[in-house]
Amino acid sequence: MKVFLGVDLGSVSCNLALIDADARLIARQYLRTAGEPVTAVKTGLARLLPPDLAGEAEVCGVGVTGSGRQLAAVVLGADVVKNEITAHGAAAVFACPGTRTVIEIGGQDSKIILLRDGLVRDFAMNTVCAAGTGSFIDQQAARLGLPVEELGRRAAASDHSIRLAGRCGVFAESDMIHKQQMGYPLDAILMGLCESLARNYLNNVARGKKIEGPIVFQGGVAANAGIKKAFAGLLQQELTVPEHYDVMGALGTALLSREEYARDPQPSRFKGMDYVQQGNFVNRSFVCSGCPNQCEVAAMQREGQTLACWGDRCRRWESLGACAPKESHSIKPFAQGRETGKEKTE
Repeated sequence: MKVFLGVDLGSVSCNLALIDADARLIARQYLRTAGEPVTAVKTGLARLLPPDLAGEAEVCGVGVTGSGRQLAAVVLGADVVKNEITAHGAAAVFACPGTRTVIEIGGQDSKIILLRDGLVRDFAMNTVCAAGTGSFIDQQAARLGLPVEELGRRAAASDHSIRLAGRCGVFAESDMIHKQQMGYPLDAILMGLCESLARNYLNNVARGKKIEGPIVFQGGVAANAGIKKAFAGLLQQELTVPEHYDVMGALGTALLSREEYARDPQPSRFKGMDYVQQGNFVNRSFVCSGCPNQCEVAAMQREGQTLACWGDRCRRWESLGACAPKESHSIKPFAQGRETGKEKTE
């Protein structure tokens, strides 16, 4: 059975999707990154491809996206590496043909994607303030001692809302606490929180954008009924939440890897389950003193060999890591903690 793997590695979650040759979703995983992205990828892959399925499946393509896509590409051996805009747009068009606007809110950032005839025509992202992301909702749910799912349900069930400051996460939290101390109903405050997030999104991320239906709402925050209700009220339009709203980035890259294979059916670069599961992957970093830039270089090593480097402006180490470097290139700088710039590069 030919299958195609998609991985969306973000700061909060690691999402995986597996589709067959007919683009049917046959397995999916959503798990928290918990500050250990490589562990999350390995765990998710083991759950997605258990031994009984792995023995029957031929991985013909691997696509990765998300803020950790470089790392995921190195660990897995990716055939397609795409930004989140492309991945989420592809998944939205596949799940909901005719989509013209995608509202995507994840744990780290939020984005809007405008589609015309199935192609991305415009987009915008917010990576500055946590007030417009899922992590802020998680923080408030934890502060109140509520499961995040219950926060959304209680907000949506409220018959009115309390207006809160929403342009800044710090001010929004302070305003919430103040309104609680004033004795306002908690459910109305929660609905106010959802509306403030939606307003923040529309006034910042979607500023100057023409939002046209059909509108698809995806990302982990799409599970929050209160925020969906807030968007619908502010936009005066209905929003569609796809069935697999929380793994759309992974689904998109799986679809894109399938398209790539259809165009050029070459063997996948996927390194295999044994390579991923049995390897000891270690993240390293060091400061290169080869020039005044003093770049902080990050690297991924497996069993003492550097697989890839990134973060250097001149790309000296990036190109080195991509060429299966020898120990003299990779181990010495990490052992010293600082690269002197005097080592000879072959």
